[in-house]
Amino acid sequence: MDKAASYLWLMRGTYLLLAFAVVFLHLLPLNTQPDRWPFPDVMIALTFAWVLRRPDYVPMLVVAMVMLMSDLLLQRPPGLLAALVVLGTSYLRSAAPSMRDIGFLAEWSSVAAVTAVVFLLNRVFLSIFSVQQAALGPVIVQLILTIAIYPAVVGFSQSVLGVRRISAADASTVGVRA
Repeated sequence: MDKAASYLWLMRGTYLLLAFAVVFLHLLPLNTQPDRWPFPDVMIALTFAWVLRRPDYVPMLVVAMVMLMSDLLLQRPPGLLAALVVLGTSYLRSAAPSMRDIGFLAEWSSVAAVTAVVFLLNRVFLSIFSVQQAALGPVIVQLILTIAIYPAVVGFSQSVLGVRRISAADASTVGVRA
């Protein structure tokens, strides 16, 4: 196996390891008192950040598996949020080539819009199927915190893990659509 393929699989493994760590930390009973603020959905922010930077690191099947695992372990309706995140990820994956040359604020606003649609559709589908759900206030706070944490996730991914945007010249050598 050549060096590029090895590095690709290493980064895919890193994404899986980060996903397991996020879910593990979310499940850890760090405090016996109820939370004052809902926890931001770091998995959505991480997935969207990596898809926009290096779509080849996060294949759609891996995103679906990770989000389904999160649904099951966090006792959410199985598959609903996973399907919505997969749809949001596929939209961002198709928009990633056109977002290479835009600034970070435009990228952040695109991710914010997709995240808001995912949260809204999740709420709508839960209402349609009469599934008990959290009050609207904490969900809006979680949405805002998820959008607010996106720059930190991008900064961590770029500076610590080296997940940078792929340039148009690199796209042809890696095999990503330009």
